[in-house]
This record gives sequence, structure tokens and C-alpha cells, in this order.
Amino acid sequence: MGSLSVQPRPLPSPALSIPLSRQRALLRATLLVADAGALAVSFYLAYIARFHLKLTLAPEVPPDPEFYRFLGYALTPLFAAVFAINRLYDLRTLLGGVSEYSRVFASVTFGHVALVLLAFFDTTAQVSRTWIVVSWLGSAFFVILVRFLIRRSVYRLRRRRFFLSPTLIVGTNEEAKALAEDLSDPRSSGLDVLGFVGSERTLDETVVLGRMSDLRNLIARYEVEEVVVAAAAVDRDELFAVCEAVNWQPRTRLKISSGIHELLTTGMTVQNKGPVPLVGINKVRLDPTSLLLKTVFEFALSLLTVLALAPLLAAVGLAIRLSSPGPVVHRRKVLGLSGQPFEAFKFRTMYVDGDEILAKCPVIKTLLERDHKVKDDPRITPVGRWLRRFSLDELPQLFNVLRGEMGLVGPRMISPAEVEKYGKHKMNLLTVRPGITGLWQVSGRSDLAYDERVRLDMAYIRNYSIWTDLQILFVQTLPAVVSGRGAY
Repeated sequence: MGSLSVQPRPLPSPALSIPLSRQRALLRATLLVADAGALAVSFYLAYIARFHLKLTLAPEVPPDPEFYRFLGYALTPLFAAVFAINRLYDLRTLLGGVSEYSRVFASVTFGHVALVLLAFFDTTAQVSRTWIVVSWLGSAFFVILVRFLIRRSVYRLRRRRFFLSPTLIVGTNEEAKALAEDLSDPRSSGLDVLGFVGSERTLDETVVLGRMSDLRNLIARYEVEEVVVAAAAVDRDELFAVCEAVNWQPRTRLKISSGIHELLTTGMTVQNKGPVPLVGINKVRLDPTSLLLKTVFEFALSLLTVLALAPLLAAVGLAIRLSSPGPVVHRRKVLGLSGQPFEAFKFRTMYVDGDEILAKCPVIKTLLERDHKVKDDPRITPVGRWLRRFSLDELPQLFNVLRGEMGLVGPRMISPAEVEKYGKHKMNLLTVRPGITGLWQVSGRSDLAYDERVRLDMAYIRNYSIWTDLQILFVQTLPAVVSGRGAY
């Protein structure tokens, strides 16, 4: 049994000597001012739309600028109160995922419904219906826009160590190390992982800040706000001791991992059954809101792309038909969401007698069985090599997206025979739809070793967000396709 190496760490210095509490106060004030400004713009544009552009949904309403100015002044604090009730100024619930935007839309909707009810019961308050509709849609759009911009700014500032919560990880096993790795990016996690707290029963020489008995002192010394416990690293008594140490610190929150963090990517839910809180494991990675946004966005974009590229699709099909005998479209059996098999479409890039050609090249056959990709594959036709060079062979997969079998962005699709190569990660791979492009596509494609492809797929699944998809799709994929690196 190895000894536990304890290494002291100097106190972290706040970014530019600004206390974290003041940083957060400034951020809340910024959000409040930005929300008020966004609401003011939406109210003004609603007035312009109704009384200057003459857009109307009902009989004439007198254009009274003073009344609508007063209405804007009255609604702004009302909306701010509704935002606060919906925790839109609670930084623990912001700066991650799309739930913030959902709460903005719900809050804006609630405020306008309250205005409609007021106008219904008070007949002296004649509020233009057009003004209400434009104000409602404009408020949602502009508030979400300014919050998106503020979030991007906070992410950049986090790299300079602003807005980070000092964090300790309890445990020194593989799960604890996986937690530290996934939380090490401050831009997405918002955490400053200071180090580990280990047990005297630790089996390796992991460097930690202290032992379990030191936890309370470490929390006070480093002003720790988050204590993350790797559940598989502690026993029942140690977990109780951790809870006791954290409970003495009112500013410190305790988080417990699933116990199989390095294996599980789908997330978990907690539900009370009687007096017992039970943890449930999600079968898919995306929450319903994220899944709906991703599905609608990808369907719409795929449909527009198919319509725009129809002449190119026809020209490619004709080139394949004239260059070699065989079908234009190749159907490959792969696994989709929850392991459901489907046929992925691709333009045919190989000769139809590829198996006979491969049988004459035993070395290439061996490499292909190991890596599922090989350079200078003799089965590829000249037209097919050109199609692969610019990823044009994958365009028919847009129809798989329209059928709901694939996404534009996602992990690499795999055949049933490849599942075992993912080892302990195979259950995670099938929790999201495979994608036409993804991290593997923009990071080197076939030049990557198989283990690296697996790692990139897992990184995408763990860190999925709609913004990650947009970045991969519009910022990284096009340069990767144009360069042709790793395409064969």
C-alpha cells in the first residue's frame, strides 16, 4: 500500500485582487442593466411598429407616447422581479445550458400575459395588441441576445480567473482524476479545481492537498465554495465525515458524483419516493429542451441544404453511374440512438467487387480490420477518391438527418462490429445520434488513431451543447473539409 503524499498549496490570489463576491455583484448588476436596456429597446420598437409602421391587429388605438413611456417604466421593474423569481440573477443556475434562455422566455411571456389580463379587467387601459405581440417577441429576443453576449464575455474572463468557484475534489481514484480532468476547463465548468483531498487508504502516490481529517481546515483556508466527492473513492463513514465538514461552512456546497463518472455520460436525475431520494440514470444524453432545439435546427438546415445542393447531388450521382458499374448510393448498416440499427446513406466510392480486390491485398486487409480505415485503399474508385477528398460522399446522409436517424453534428457512426472496440464507453456512444460531422471530423479524421477517435467521441458527448454544435458546424468543419486532411 503506497503512502499518501501531501503537498501544500499557496493561497489562490483573486483575479486582479477583486474579491469573488464583488465580481459576482458586478455581474448581477450588468445582467440587470442589460435586461432593462433590452426591454427598453423592445418596448420602443413595439411602439414604432404599431404607430409609425401602422401594423395593426385590431381597431385603432390612440397613439399616446406618454402612456407607452409610462407603461415601459412600469413593466421594467415588474419584469426584473419576475426574472429574479425565476432565478435569472442566481449565478448558480446561469452560464450553462439552454435552461437560462427557457426561463427568460417563460418570464417574458408571464409578464405580457399579466399585462393582457390587466387590460382585460381594466377597460380604461387600452393597450395595442400589436404593441403587446411585438413587445413580447422583441423582449424575448433582445434579452436572450444580451445574455448570450454576456455569457460569451464571462467565458473569456474565466480564462483570466474571474468568476471561478474554488473547488476541492474528495478522492484520489480513477473517478476523481476523471472528474478533475472534465472540470479543469474553467470556461465551461466555472470551477477552479485547487486539488484533491485523499484518504489514508489511497493505493497510489497521488499528490493531494490533505487527508480527510484536514477537509474542514482546507475549506476555510482556501475559501472553498464547492466540494466534489468521487463517490467510488469514499466509504459510508468517510462520506458522513465530508458532509459534517461541509455543513459547518455556510458558503460551501457539497456535490457527489455518480460513482461511475468516467463511464457514464448521460446525466442523472434525483426523485423522492416517499422519504427516500433515488438517483435515476438518463438513457439519453440530451435533456428534452436541448434535444428539441437540436432536432428542429438540424432538420431545417438539412432540408435547406438538400434543396440548395440538388443540382450538385444529381451531378455527383451521374458521375458515379458513368465511372463504374453499381448503385449510386451505398447503404451501410450502423447503430443509432439507443443502439437502434439503421442504414446510413453515402455516395458509392468503391468498386462493387471490393471484397475480391481486398482479398488480393492481405496487408491492407489486416490494417483495415484493425483500424477500419486505411490509406490507398485499392477498392476506391477514382471518382470515389475525389468525393472522399472533399467529404462529398457524405452528402446523402442529409436524408438520414431528415429521417431522424442522424444529426448534423455528433459522434462518429459505427457498425455493430465496431461496438466492442469502444470497451467500457460503448454504452455512452449510443446515447446521442451519430453525426455527419463532429470533433473527430475537425481534428484529423482518418489520420487519428482509433483510440483517439474514441476519446474525441466521448469528449463531445460529455461536453455537448448547442453552442458546441454551432462552432463545430460553422467554424471548424468547413476548413477541415477544404484542407482534406485525413480524408481517405
